[in-house]
Amino acid sequence: MDSEFDYNQVYETNVKHDSDEGSLSPLTFLILVGLLLVIGLACMYSASFPEAVKRNLPHYYFFIRQLAFAVLGIVAAFIVNLIPFRFYKYAIVPLLLFSVFSMLMTSFTPFGITINGARRWLELPYLPAFQPSEVVKFSMILFLSHYLSNPEYRKNRLKFFSTLFFSIVLFSLMIVNQRAYTNMILFLIITAAILIAGRVRLKYIITTLIFLSVPSAYILLGEGYRVRRIASFLFPKLDPSGLGYQTGMAINAIREGGFVGKGLGEGSYKYGLLPEVQNDFIFANIVEELGWVGAIFIILLFCFLALIGLRSAQRISRNNMFLSLLAIGITTSITAQVILNIAVVTGLLPPTGIPLSFFSQGGTNLFITLIECGILYKIIKTSVVDDML
Repeated sequence: MDSEFDYNQVYETNVKHDSDEGSLSPLTFLILVGLLLVIGLACMYSASFPEAVKRNLPHYYFFIRQLAFAVLGIVAAFIVNLIPFRFYKYAIVPLLLFSVFSMLMTSFTPFGITINGARRWLELPYLPAFQPSEVVKFSMILFLSHYLSNPEYRKNRLKFFSTLFFSIVLFSLMIVNQRAYTNMILFLIITAAILIAGRVRLKYIITTLIFLSVPSAYILLGEGYRVRRIASFLFPKLDPSGLGYQTGMAINAIREGGFVGKGLGEGSYKYGLLPEVQNDFIFANIVEELGWVGAIFIILLFCFLALIGLRSAQRISRNNMFLSLLAIGITTSITAQVILNIAVVTGLLPPTGIPLSFFSQGGTNLFITLIECGILYKIIKTSVVDDML
């Protein structure tokens, strides 16, 4: 085997599908993404129109904004689907550099925007505000998939581990510095999934996590309000109307939704009882309005999406490790985010801000998610690669 895969052969080669997968896997994936996108936009509108009216904006303001990002994401997904895989590696360095500079600009320049005590958004002239951490996750998925799939990089163990260690630690600390702790957990889950699938030694992974635990704990516990937030999460009865209020209201909304819900648009907690419900706590509104029947249906859609993504990764792992790791990273990024969001809304994790894929208001997350889905769809259509360099 030569040192580097020929990405030119990945998509243009003979496309074959295993008999147990059937020819409908790509179509099934598109249907799943389409359903999640349509249902997500409907639920986001239902959750957001009271907030829009409260701000003296048109009731459809947040919906139109989300729809615009959805259209842009679909166009971008179509474009990346047309680009041969061999060109993907050329985007890695520019994306990583953009990630570093945008994270630094968010933290240390006036272009960074602070919302609810967290400085996670960057607003440049003539561009809508976006979250650089979303670009970081995508960049690292692409970088790690390429780096771990090339056997040349493994010949020098010290250099191999140092590169992995430096890149993971750098971006993890940048995310933590923006007070995006759940985002850092998501970032580490994605990274760990790719490292494990890429057969990186467990001692390297553990060493990196141990090193990160010290500065992360220092930043997390360095200010009083963070300690109070942790205490409020562990002992919610100590401060039911303070830091634990949002989680308490979310659980009440879920409880009132019951099995079948109140009906789409009929929820009451979005009228001020549950602040910013269209964002990270939209799952509570979903259960209140659609009940556990609707929530379970949505969760099943995500489960089927994850199943298709992981099976496609397994199917091509022997012939193209790059595409296999890319599929694992993207699938983990989408599904782990869903799990973490639901865990936050149901009180299993402290509320630190993690969107629900396809549903939460947030153009950057939806845009990146649709690009990832475009790449994953392209991978699903590519089952066997005949040639590797």
